[in-house]
Amino acid sequence: MIERKFIARKIKVQEVENFIIQQLSNSGNSRIEIKRTPLGEKIIVYTSRPGLIVGRKGENIKKMTQILKTKYNMENPQIEIGEIKSPYLDPNTVLDEMVSSLERFGPKRFKFLGYEMLKKIIESKAIGAEIIIGGVGIPGARAKSWRFFSGYLKKSGDVSDSQVLKAQGRANLKRGCIGIKLMILPPDIRLPDKVKINEPAIIHVEEIKEEEKPKEEKPEKKTKKRTPKKKKEVKEKEDGSDKKE
Repeated sequence: MIERKFIARKIKVQEVENFIIQQLSNSGNSRIEIKRTPLGEKIIVYTSRPGLIVGRKGENIKKMTQILKTKYNMENPQIEIGEIKSPYLDPNTVLDEMVSSLERFGPKRFKFLGYEMLKKIIESKAIGAEIIIGGVGIPGARAKSWRFFSGYLKKSGDVSDSQVLKAQGRANLKRGCIGIKLMILPPDIRLPDKVKINEPAIIHVEEIKEEEKPKEEKPEKKTKKRTPKKKKEVKEKEDGSDKKE
């Protein structure tokens, strides 16, 4: 019974996400998050063009809130808008911009569009990116596919499955459909094969000299001055010595 409840809840969440995506098609919406709060369900729509989603005086938000209450039995749904900081690092935003430009201006300038979008992605400091445009709608005798790529991009392994951002869609034209596949490796990914070599630490050895103590000044010794003997005494001594002889 518990498992059925979890499955039913997940199916309901998926249905709500599909409904919001259909309502906000070609509005620059990137992704949708549904959170449970004590006040009700909180739905966050991340987009690069919030004005198109909100509508004039919030008409689109009010309309979707009413449908979520009646059709999907949500008690108090709260729809909020989340802003995307780097729109050209988000594959869904780039995809919507490419689809809208192809449907508006036609496929004649698809090469310029591919190079221009790739340039903006790399200028947003992405590690690598790849854009594949193909289908019957591309000018030419046969259906072709063009690949635009730049930088470093993982095509296999865990990094490709979980870290590379992917999106795919199609542009409906009079001549036919044009499919678009997009892959972006964001700059905040730490790749497992990227090795950083630390330089060995340089050890400096210095001889520390002891501080020389100031020499104590020795007191000067007083020297006695010898007084010269008187000439008379010297003479007497000399006379005495003569007499003895």
